[in-house]
Amino acid sequence: MTLENLSFTRQSTQQLTAVPVSVAYGDGIGPEIMEASLRVLAAAGARLDIEEVSLGEQVYLAGHGAGIPPESWDSLRRTKVFYKAPITTPQGGGFKSLNVTVRKSLGLFANVRPCRGLAPAIATKHPDMDLVIIRENEEDLYAGIEHRQTDDVYQCLKLITRPGCEKIVRYAFDYARAHGRRKVSCFTKDNIMKLTDGLFHRVFDEVRTEYPEIESDHWIVDIGAARLATVPEQFDVVVMPNLYGDILSDVALELTGSVGLGASSNIGAHGAMFEAIHGSAPTLAGQDKANPTGLLIAGAMMLDHVGQGDVAARVRNAWLRTLEDGVHTADVHGEASVGPAVGTRAFADAVIARLGEEPRRFKPVRASSAVVPVYAPKPAPKADKQMVGVDVFVHFDGTTDALVQRVEAAAGNPLLRLQMITNRGVKVWPNGLPETSCTDHWRCRFICREGACFNRVMMLELLRHLHYAGVDFVKTEGLYTFDGEPGFSLGQGQ
Repeated sequence: MTLENLSFTRQSTQQLTAVPVSVAYGDGIGPEIMEASLRVLAAAGARLDIEEVSLGEQVYLAGHGAGIPPESWDSLRRTKVFYKAPITTPQGGGFKSLNVTVRKSLGLFANVRPCRGLAPAIATKHPDMDLVIIRENEEDLYAGIEHRQTDDVYQCLKLITRPGCEKIVRYAFDYARAHGRRKVSCFTKDNIMKLTDGLFHRVFDEVRTEYPEIESDHWIVDIGAARLATVPEQFDVVVMPNLYGDILSDVALELTGSVGLGASSNIGAHGAMFEAIHGSAPTLAGQDKANPTGLLIAGAMMLDHVGQGDVAARVRNAWLRTLEDGVHTADVHGEASVGPAVGTRAFADAVIARLGEEPRRFKPVRASSAVVPVYAPKPAPKADKQMVGVDVFVHFDGTTDALVQRVEAAAGNPLLRLQMITNRGVKVWPNGLPETSCTDHWRCRFICREGACFNRVMMLELLRHLHYAGVDFVKTEGLYTFDGEPGFSLGQGQ
């Protein structure tokens, strides 16, 4: 089926100069919704030269541990445009998320997810909702750097960089400017993660001064999420770190009527990927029930990106007219629907039948020529970096007092002092509370005494003493100041 569709698409899109595009049919419902979407794009006059690429579950099961073979990477790097159906990511094992791998490997730092109410065609509590979530794509907890350190404790590292923050924040403001949006909002949790999310917020505050014509504000993510769910009309463009953007864009799309309506573009300096935001839904595979809208509208976003905005507008207008006429798949079928729910193929046929028509209630879509620049951050000036101590994380089964006794006896260097011990971030020594629940994972903070200097040789000597004292250290983190400011979170009472 796939090869036949590929041949049809090529024959239908060669009237003018065709744009090379790598296409992955994906897993689960992926082949069905990709076939439907490509038929609509071809019928609308899209000029695409398709290269089919393989990736996902079947590739992994065939022996490619990463889920993507080298020839697929070659195609993605050559075409620089990737149209991807959903793929299955194993939970708890197997290959890493290929969505994340492709985005990070190709530098696709900006994930753009429009979220628009489609009432009265599709029921929603928020008919005036029309916002765009711009999610950072390369950093945060999605680095996927995880470790098991003790019997009880696992960790996941959250990595945030200044260049990453600056690229995505500037992209959000440039997107708002290019598309006539009035406001950019930033969501973080910097009241808790003061360094990582604090950096994202700080960069947002720095950048927004350069866009005085665009309103801007910042929200703590929990209350921001609550407001997004209850009064989404309050927002226009929302920029967030990776994890929050992933979660809240699904929430926002579900508010529009179904996550099956969600499309996204992934933009970088060296390429772009276009996809539906939902998963591969293997329980629906082969049943002709899936809503192809998310992938179809991602295809329209792709056409905008490659300079075929006229075709993209034809697709969007025909799709809106189809929804207005009550032709709906099962996930959005309701009071405004006419007749029974239609399947994947029938929905695509309905859109094709309306190509050249415009919606009657919705505002017709016009071809877009908006260009959002991709910003390359300049290197930040180097700070004066000084090492002032070390956090040593240890695996210890015992009481706080027993750990203190063993660690203090092992320290052995009069230039160092044990400043505090924490357990899961809560200080348990000195002046800890007996009610604090402790695991077998402890952080021992050593700081150089006033007037003394600290270096890596001293750190290695400290670790040697701890080893011979029977202290099982599992990780260290150097403590540094940058231009005199602490580059580490401070404990209680410091």
